Amino acid sequence: MRLFRKCTSPLLQGAVMLGLACPGLAVSAEVSMAFGEKIPPFCFPETDSGIELEIFREALAFRGHTLKPKYYPFARIPTAFKTGSVDAAMTDLGEDMGKAGAFYGDPAVFYDNVFITLASRNISIRTPADLHGLTVIAFAGALKRYPAWLDEVKREGHYFEQNNQSLQVMTLNAGHYDVALSDKNIYKYFTLLLKGSKNFHAKPVTMHNFVKLNPMDYRPVFRDQGVRDDFNAGLKHLKSSGRFNAIYKKYLGDQRD
Repeated sequence: MRLFRKCTSPLLQGAVMLGLACPGLAVSAEVSMAFGEKIPPFCFPETDSGIELEIFREALAFRGHTLKPKYYPFARIPTAFKTGSVDAAMTDLGEDMGKAGAFYGDPAVFYDNVFITLASRNISIRTPADLHGLTVIAFAGALKRYPAWLDEVKREGHYFEQNNQSLQVMTLNAGHYDVALSDKNIYKYFTLLLKGSKNFHAKPVTMHNFVKLNPMDYRPVFRDQGVRDDFNAGLKHLKSSGRFNAIYKKYLGDQRD
């Protein structure tokens, strides 16, 4: 994060000219932030775009900050923050980052994770015991997020994580795994994308809700408290102005639940 900052208020400018401090005030800064490298439609590293990128960029810009995205395998995002490689991170991946000096922002993007099975299998998943004997392919870091559901599957040797979530769709569709654990919108996005391939024929699936969606599970973290406060203000503005929903609609259209 750049250390030089700009106070836009004439009064604050005068204070800076007089050498006075602006304690607790975060003014324009370049904010490097860790994002997952393969989670369309939320992040497209090739074009620095996606639902999550646009929301964070515009929320930070509300008070003059510039987003500098950096991309990592999902499981490495907390490490990038803890080692000081970035100023912020899109998520803590289930780890308490307060110990690493993080200030938590308000929830910006929600991942509605579900278990997904082929409808033809007639599988019912209501308790962790229902996963007994089933193979599960999940996104990186899912085991940390849902140990009560996945620890036993891991001990049985039936649990696998995949950073490229398009492979979740392909391998579940092909019957290589019994269950996929994915965000609803990510799974739907890749299914629609793969339908353009001559070799892919999407089979009907059943989505099993297994935990209550908790927005607090996906909060961004910031090293600077003032930048965090500015982000929260920008996020609130995006939601109240309708811009937040417009960004979602741009990428998902009518596919968003």
